[in-house]
This record gives sequence, C-alpha cells and structure tokens, in this order.
Amino acid sequence: MHARFSTTLHLPVVDDDVVEELGRINGVLIHPDTGKVEGFFLRTHGFFRRQNLFLATEDIQRWGLRITVRGPEVLAPVEERVRLQTLLEEGRYVLGQRVVTETGRTLGRCADVQFETEFFMVEWLLIRKFWRWRTSLPLSQILEVRKDAVVVRDPLSPVPEKAKEEKSPMLQVPEAA
Repeated sequence: MHARFSTTLHLPVVDDDVVEELGRINGVLIHPDTGKVEGFFLRTHGFFRRQNLFLATEDIQRWGLRITVRGPEVLAPVEERVRLQTLLEEGRYVLGQRVVTETGRTLGRCADVQFETEFFMVEWLLIRKFWRWRTSLPLSQILEVRKDAVVVRDPLSPVPEKAKEEKSPMLQVPEAA
C-alpha cells in the first residue's frame, strides 16, 4: 500500500490486544541516506501525562485506517533509541527542506513524501513552491541530503525551437526565387 505522510498525520496507533488508542502520529523520521522511514513520532493523550513517543517501523503489525502495534511497550521516547541519535544530531531532514538542483536552481520545499507501507521506503518527494504544488520527484533523483537542502539531479533541458527546425527537413519551407 502506498501512503503520503500528510494523510497519515493524526492516524491513531492502537494496541493489538486491547484495541486501546495509544497515541496519534504527528511526525516522521526518514533516513537521509537510504530513504527508509525509520519510524513515527506520536503524541499521547491526557492533559497532565501528554508526551511525545517514538514508534519504530519494525514494531508496526498492520497499517490501515489505524496503525496496530504489538503493545504499549514498543513506544518509547526517541532519546532511548541509541541507533537513531546520530541521525537526529546530524540534522539532515527531508521534510520541510529546500530542494535544489545540481546547478543550484531552487525547485521549492519538500512538503510531503509518499512511501510504501510494506518496507517503509520513500518513493516520491512532493515539492511545493509558495502555495502551489510543483513536480514530484522519485527517490532515484536525489543526489544527497544536506543540512541546508536536498540536492536532486537537473531535469532535462528543453531543446530550443530553432534547433528543432534545423534538424527536421519536413518543417523547412522552400524559399521563393
């Protein structure tokens, strides 16, 4: 199944045994080098005991209108995930980051991502510039993710009209004598 992050925001996360809501998704952590969704940030309910927890993708059992996990013990503060600390400290994020080409042309910002829910790999970056959606880019177009920008390959430059006319003999009009 394919999902966009914007549609997964606020999805409930429930315990498989009790079918009790443990929290709702409010963020995502994407590995900048591989494009793998490492997990999701959750906000738990409660006025005095509200907290932010992390759900690793390995702990997700089912994905649908709600996300089912093995139990409440799989949720923990992100600080307890030692493997993810280097990713968080680097500060190389994908969502919200400026997207530029190799030559430095700004395409916009990465406003959303599309990923598949079997292996949790990002497939597309959805770019927005000002209030308009721009072109979507596949993961294969990304060259690197830096702290200040996501660098992508330059799109093919269009062929000038004059060059098209010179190459095609069918378009040439014979000159009058």
